[in-house]
Amino acid sequence: MIYVFIADGFEEAEALVPVDIMRRAELEVVTVGIGSCIIKGSHGIRVMTDTDEKQITMDENVDMIVLPGGMPGTLNLEKNETVQSAIDYCIANDKLIGAICAAPSILGRRNLLEGKKATCFPGFEQFLLGAEYTGESVVRDGKIITAKGAGVATKFGLALVEAITNNKARANRLAQALQCDE
Repeated sequence: MIYVFIADGFEEAEALVPVDIMRRAELEVVTVGIGSCIIKGSHGIRVMTDTDEKQITMDENVDMIVLPGGMPGTLNLEKNETVQSAIDYCIANDKLIGAICAAPSILGRRNLLEGKKATCFPGFEQFLLGAEYTGESVVRDGKIITAKGAGVATKFGLALVEAITNNKARANRLAQALQCDE
């Protein structure tokens, strides 16, 4: 199962495009609202999540968490205890973590990117403490996948599919079906 955490002020494309792509890949994805099941994005789009943070359990069924960016969505995720506990669980249990745009800063400020290659929205590099900033669209280093922003949400979603399925060919077939140009 994959939890995608969504907080008020999230960047809509960074959350919903990867969710769409992972569901097209027939992965079990659960959107998790922080504070409510109705979350307002940074561009005023309201989204109803599958559940809220009080209803989830971090256990062996969770394979990945995803942190969309946007402002103040990233800050709202960062200050949330459930999100921080989910990050702790993933690190302790060798689970995947995806973060896009400003959200890699959440991991960076916790020194979880130290010695790893990572990317983020330009201007947030200073928060990737100890990371090797690449400036690439999407970067995977071990169990952490980071991406630059909304413009690469499709690439990010495909990278998440590849990481969770450990199947590049499956992600490539999905990219072709979506008409993604490389």
